Amino acid sequence: MNSVLKQKMIDVCRHKIAQKGDAVGLSFYAFFANKNDNPALLMEAATWWISTQQFDHFEKASKILALLESGE
Repeated sequence: MNSVLKQKMIDVCRHKIAQKGDAVGLSFYAFFANKNDNPALLMEAATWWISTQQFDHFEKASKILALLESGE
C-alpha cells in the first residue's frame, strides 16, 4: 500500500474514532469522496480490504487502525 493511502486511512480512522467512539465501523469507501476521482487509489484500497485482509463490508475502525499502525 502506498504511503499516501496508508496515511489517509490512518487519519480517517482516528477522526472517526474520536468522533464516534471505539465501536465505529467503516467500509473502504469511508476513505474516499462520494465521487470516483482517483480510480487507481480506490482499487488499491479495495484490493487491500477485500483480497489482502479479507475484511467484511464493515470493520471496526480501531481494528483497521491497529493493522495500519503495526505496518501490515
